[in-house]
Amino acid sequence: MPEYLTPGVYVEETSFRSRAIEGVATSTCGMVGATQYGPVPYPADVSFPAAGGSAVPDRAKLSAGPKLVTSFTEYERLYGGLAVNGQPSQVALAARGFFANGGRRLYVQRVYHYPTTTGANPVTDVAASFASLNLPAGRPTPVLVWRARWPGSVGARIKVVVRLRRSKNILVGGRLTNVLPGAAVETAALAQGRPPEIPDTTAPVRGNVRLVVRNDGGELGYDDGAGGFIPVNPNQAAFHLNLDVEVHLADRVDAYSGTELGPRHSRSIFTVLSLEDPADEGCLVWLHQPPPTGAPSGPGDLLDALLTLRDGAYLTGGGDGSPLTGDDLQGRRPDFDNVLLAPLGLGAMETEEDIAIMAMPDTVTLPPDAQPDAVDRLIAHCERMRYRVAVVDPPKDSSVSEVRAFRSRFDTTRAALYYPWLRIIDPTRRPDPGMPPPTLDVPPSGYVAGVYARTDVARGVHKAPANETLLGVTAFVTTVTFDRQSVLNPEGVNALRFFEGRANRVWGARTMSSDPEWKYVNVRRLFNYLEASIERSTQWAVFEPNNERLWGSIRQSVEDFLLTVWRTGALMGTRAEDAYFVRCDRTTMTQNDLDNGRLICLIGVSPTYPAEFVIFRIGQWTADARR
Repeated sequence: MPEYLTPGVYVEETSFRSRAIEGVATSTCGMVGATQYGPVPYPADVSFPAAGGSAVPDRAKLSAGPKLVTSFTEYERLYGGLAVNGQPSQVALAARGFFANGGRRLYVQRVYHYPTTTGANPVTDVAASFASLNLPAGRPTPVLVWRARWPGSVGARIKVVVRLRRSKNILVGGRLTNVLPGAAVETAALAQGRPPEIPDTTAPVRGNVRLVVRNDGGELGYDDGAGGFIPVNPNQAAFHLNLDVEVHLADRVDAYSGTELGPRHSRSIFTVLSLEDPADEGCLVWLHQPPPTGAPSGPGDLLDALLTLRDGAYLTGGGDGSPLTGDDLQGRRPDFDNVLLAPLGLGAMETEEDIAIMAMPDTVTLPPDAQPDAVDRLIAHCERMRYRVAVVDPPKDSSVSEVRAFRSRFDTTRAALYYPWLRIIDPTRRPDPGMPPPTLDVPPSGYVAGVYARTDVARGVHKAPANETLLGVTAFVTTVTFDRQSVLNPEGVNALRFFEGRANRVWGARTMSSDPEWKYVNVRRLFNYLEASIERSTQWAVFEPNNERLWGSIRQSVEDFLLTVWRTGALMGTRAEDAYFVRCDRTTMTQNDLDNGRLICLIGVSPTYPAEFVIFRIGQWTADARR
């Protein structure tokens, strides 16, 4: 308690209310799989074997964890389009369906299998993964190298354009004005006391380009290229040089205006387009200056190399890697003893705590005998993370018997299986005039995850994500009839069905569990919501004095939270006393618990179950019959 040693008036703030428990988000989804482009950890020992190549900085290896996107436009900027290596990208199609059906927050973890060389000592073939452009072209030792920031064949479609801008004369009275140290300037002799016209931008610039430095006295001068200082010549004019960079990829154009040539300038082109911490998180390229093999390149050499891109040039090379395996999708969990070992795949998703829904659409691209194992790993991830539910895709072209056999391999409360696949208008192909639009079959997980998110926002996590329309769907690959669903539903296979006049709907809400207590998806997700909210909002209680005052405070906090949940209709009972109870007192703890620092709070809730079977009983009665 506070000390009172000096006589006086003391004003102290205190609180007389219980600590509130805030409900966690339940509509955030996570997806893992192959994408066309985008962040992916570099191999731990990566180096680029091109001329002048060097190792990648360690920070870059760790900058490619899951990224949050809030629209499909944002997804396309970070992860590219709807095709990978000429085949549909299941992750991109799933993300498109997620946002089309009401999803708002999506974490994406790209998985990329770097190709390896064959032989006795195989090594990662990084050069086959990254597109690049050496400047000047054709020289064995390049002055500069443009590289695709992330691996993928899409890098060969990236075009870089560099244009030069010259300012007016910035040399006034023998002093440089309006220019910061590290900037590049072009010097020219005065003609009859007046500066010459600004030279043609196509003229060579090597001989009269200088970088501005600041000397000990505060005066600005030029770097002589060898660490020395050249004072300003009052008989010369100086023109500030800026570079405008444009990076083109199909219809996308990223513009970086007013970049500087000097590496020490805050707006240096090497800083703006660096690999480690670029100004634009979604930039497509980075600029690399290989270590010189001879004399170091001066500012004129660098500028000459950059200006060879006045009309633009495409990067070359790059590849989409080897086909994914189940091990690639599972990846590697975070290793806190080795920070340079970046987490991969599903393991990288463990770093994001707010994910509540998981999907891994690329399981359908694996061989039939490998898909169940990949689904097992997805389920194990959700069970390890506790507060997540997986949306599982069935194998492609599965019959009713085949999907029942697939479902029989799993028994978990933290996953749900949906059948059949969806048929959508192919967004990767342009329809031919007079012909029906081309269609594409896609797994349902992304679309169903969007329905989960939409239901959570509109009604709440306690509402079963069923009897909800699927948007953006033309048809289902297989028609599930009433009789077919009577076989699938008891086994925990959720049907997707078309109803005349009511569109395409999710017509099931069961988990893949044999435990009847956790039969329904909404019950599992409601308990995930309650448990996560209570756990995260009661961390303040750790190391508090374990006595009646703490027990009462915790009881009050949990009861207030459950009262709010009951009022939303998530719990049964016409009275709060019928919907839940909270006990935290001597009846829940023994003296042994207290001696060992354990506080035990017992909470019981009565969840609402979906009205899966609505039954009306109708019979005849006579007009004179009494009720």
